[in-house]
Amino acid sequence: MYGGLVLEKRSYHQKIEKIEVWYIALPLLLLIPFIVYGNQLYGVYKEESYIYLNLIMQILIVVFTMAIAIHSWLVFSHLFASRTLYIGSLFFVIALLEMSNIVIFSANALQTSYINVWLHLVMRLCLAIGVLFIILKPKKQLTMHYRVYTYGFSFLFVMFTLLMLSSPPMSIQPFIEDGDWVIIALDKVHLIAAILQGVTIYILSKHYKKTPKRVMWLMSAALYLIISDIFFVIGKDPNEIWNFLALIYQFYAYYLILKAIYYTSVEKPYQQLLKIKQDLEHSQQELRFQAYHDDITQLPNERLLLKTLKEDLHADKAQKAVIAIEIDRLATISASIGISYSNKMMKLVSERIQAILPPHYFATKLREGQFVVYIDDVQTQEELLQFCFNLKNAMKKPLQVELFSLNGNLNIGIALHETSYSGEELLMHAQLAMREASQIPQRFLFYKPFMSSGMADRIIMEQELHKALAHQEFYLEYQPQVNLKTGNIESLEALVRWHHPTRGFVPPDMFIPIAEESGLIIPLGKWILETACCQAKAWEAQGLPQMKVAVNLSLGQLFQQDLVQMVKGILQQTKLEPHYLQLEITESMTMNIDQMTQLLHELKALGIQIAVDDFGTGYSSLSYLKDFPIDCLKIDRAFVRNIQHNPNDEALVSMIISMAKHLRLKVVAEGIEEVAQLAFLMDGGCDYIQGYLFSKPIAAEQLTETFQELHSHAEEILGQFKYVEEYMI
Repeated sequence: MYGGLVLEKRSYHQKIEKIEVWYIALPLLLLIPFIVYGNQLYGVYKEESYIYLNLIMQILIVVFTMAIAIHSWLVFSHLFASRTLYIGSLFFVIALLEMSNIVIFSANALQTSYINVWLHLVMRLCLAIGVLFIILKPKKQLTMHYRVYTYGFSFLFVMFTLLMLSSPPMSIQPFIEDGDWVIIALDKVHLIAAILQGVTIYILSKHYKKTPKRVMWLMSAALYLIISDIFFVIGKDPNEIWNFLALIYQFYAYYLILKAIYYTSVEKPYQQLLKIKQDLEHSQQELRFQAYHDDITQLPNERLLLKTLKEDLHADKAQKAVIAIEIDRLATISASIGISYSNKMMKLVSERIQAILPPHYFATKLREGQFVVYIDDVQTQEELLQFCFNLKNAMKKPLQVELFSLNGNLNIGIALHETSYSGEELLMHAQLAMREASQIPQRFLFYKPFMSSGMADRIIMEQELHKALAHQEFYLEYQPQVNLKTGNIESLEALVRWHHPTRGFVPPDMFIPIAEESGLIIPLGKWILETACCQAKAWEAQGLPQMKVAVNLSLGQLFQQDLVQMVKGILQQTKLEPHYLQLEITESMTMNIDQMTQLLHELKALGIQIAVDDFGTGYSSLSYLKDFPIDCLKIDRAFVRNIQHNPNDEALVSMIISMAKHLRLKVVAEGIEEVAQLAFLMDGGCDYIQGYLFSKPIAAEQLTETFQELHSHAEEILGQFKYVEEYMI
């Protein structure tokens, strides 16, 4: 529709330009019949008829010249332009002289006198010289009092001319009253005027590109004045057709000059004003769009959403609902891949949401990277659930952002409107449900009132987490991993702990998810890695056997662009040999195989070891086992806990150990608390065990002090099975 309107405007302007060309060309075409059939046309009227026709044309000329003078007088008070003032004063002279010419002609009983001829001569010279002077004189700004001075001078010039012609001094009286000489001079004046008009056309043509429309009118006027001069020369008798044609073309030239002045002082400023108005309206529309839409996705923003909710929420009795949507671990991903890639990811997500959005659903994008869908007429709750299922299906395919292949797992919260809720409250309820949905496998929930109380504590804890790292409230504990073949403690897993100044000990499963959501997991993960490597070197300096330290990597750290350089830098800083560091990833992190393969190979090139933690609990394909440079699999405690009571767990553990042996991978079993569990694992060929049966996680100082006791305790337990062999990893 907008494109059609633009084309319509363009065609309109083209039509106007064609009309203007016809305005110029049509009088030129009329020259042909006048030249060819001049004598026949002259005979149409009697000779005395041309006297009155000439008088009418002179009166019209007075009207147009005076119109130019008055228009310039009025416009000067706004433009203060020198050319506008000079043109007005020039045509004021011509208007006064032309009026004087008519008065004298009428007073002589419609007979031409020598004064009429001299007035005509003066007018032609003033016009030709004056226009050329105005064009050549540089433009400048004048003050208001110049208007009175200039027009006053013009009036005095006319009065002086009339005085000199009506009562010439004795010295020049014969010269002025010599009729034959005046006729000869008049032809010369017309020739000079025509030449000067030609010079005017040449000068104007150089400025055509700057102001084509105005120059076109002025050049056309100069052309018609030349034609008028030619007809004046041809027509010896003032009362014949050639003199009449000269007046017609002179009149038309003044009309074109008036049109040029009108265009410059009225039409063009009006068009500029109209364009400014249109630009202003367009700018206002753009500003309004920017104020109510998101810059990245172009979706309506939070401001427009709240405005819509305020106006529409209580408008009728239809059931309303708000669905809040966020990308899981968005803060961590953004902190890892950078803001530009994060923005591209948000744009891809918005496109997928819009692709499945029903017509009456209103999708918006909030500042914190959340999407919100408002439905103003919900028929059934099943309708909302179906939309959530469709949305999850749409996000199954990874988001390809440059070199990153990202999983767009969504957390979705649904809040149904009740009479007492405001728009802000309804939105907050949907966001609370969305936060809670991140803790369950389905990843979408309807809002329940109990969610409000738990979220407040979660927000407070998020703020406290930011202070905890700076205040050194975190510390590490280490849980030994025992080699079942040698009975030695050869490695330890570093586990982060938080001692809050007022809350006391905060469980990791409570603060780690919040740290991942807030992006704090990046600096926290770096601190854990530095502290664990430093401690490994410290134990070596204290005379303990060199032991490998295992550190968990978060999903956010895997997207960290400088992860490899960071690990390399920490190893160089702490001077820890790379093979004494083991980085652990979870199975759920292995879904982006292409990206992970390259990253893990770069880490492996440093000389470190890589383990897959919580093996068997994820949903990824096992094909990554042949592609990733993995050294170790860690069996999750969920399989080990009931191994002696659940045949399925027993079968799964046996299968994992067997598969690892065929792939030449070491196996670590976590959560060993009972001797029966240990016996099964030893019979199955497990390599390492970790659990409370040997030791709970303990502080670094305590491990240093009790290392021999821990070692003896491990040998004592394993000695019961008489299964200790020399074996090296």
